[in-house]
Amino acid sequence: MSTATVSARAAPARLVERAEDVRSAVLTDSAGALLAASDSDTARARRLAELTRELIEAADAVAPEPTEQIEVRVEGGAVFAVRTVRHTLACVARRLALPALVLYDLRQTMLELEGDVVTRLPAGRAAGRREAAR
Repeated sequence: MSTATVSARAAPARLVERAEDVRSAVLTDSAGALLAASDSDTARARRLAELTRELIEAADAVAPEPTEQIEVRVEGGAVFAVRTVRHTLACVARRLALPALVLYDLRQTMLELEGDVVTRLPAGRAAGRREAAR
């Protein structure tokens, strides 16, 4: 029995509401397809989902284990993402956002979405992708 309390459609908006420093958020499926966004600009949401997928693929290509969370800082802000077997929740945050708080809010929102069925990524998944790409 799942204890989910937020729908996939509402999860990005819930994150923006919960985390003061988060400007925009997207939820994707395990393949990187956009499921929902906090932003009403569809083109912008699709672009953020695409960049999130590319970022995860790049991280997985060099990591010994699947990447479950990402933090990237740039001059004007930061990008954070957490993922499970089923979903990735990513966001753009203000420059001075505290990483621990943003990651906590991402994980709490993911727990509300997936309830008691949050599943960690299987070990070796990233390595398997690298072998297949050779």
